[in-house]
Amino acid sequence: MSDLDRTLLDLAAAAAELAYTPYSNFRVGAALVTGSGEVFSGANIENAAYGACVCAETNAITTAAAAGTRRIEVVAVVCLDGDLCTPCGNCRQVMREFGVKRVVMRTGEGEPRSVPLEGLLPESFGPEALG
Repeated sequence: MSDLDRTLLDLAAAAAELAYTPYSNFRVGAALVTGSGEVFSGANIENAAYGACVCAETNAITTAAAAGTRRIEVVAVVCLDGDLCTPCGNCRQVMREFGVKRVVMRTGEGEPRSVPLEGLLPESFGPEALG
């Protein structure tokens, strides 16, 4: 595992500590690095109207996008409560939109696992299909 992966996983764990999860108590954090080397993080935010919940990965990616980022290299995901959690389908599609190459995951203190995005979202639909 690279120093970058370790740093992103640590930042994701710190973000997970800030998660707002009064319904599930399932804290997830994410951290990413952009093509230009900027780092952003996010945590899952729940809402009584479940459809308004935001996953940690999407939170971090939309924060980066709002700052002008259009390319993301690596996303790290840490779950503090329970087993290794892989990104949901919606988050995988959001990652695809911004060109994520790799996802690094671990539980709070568990062994990290690195997977190319294509391994999580094979034969995916992306922006190039539109035009």
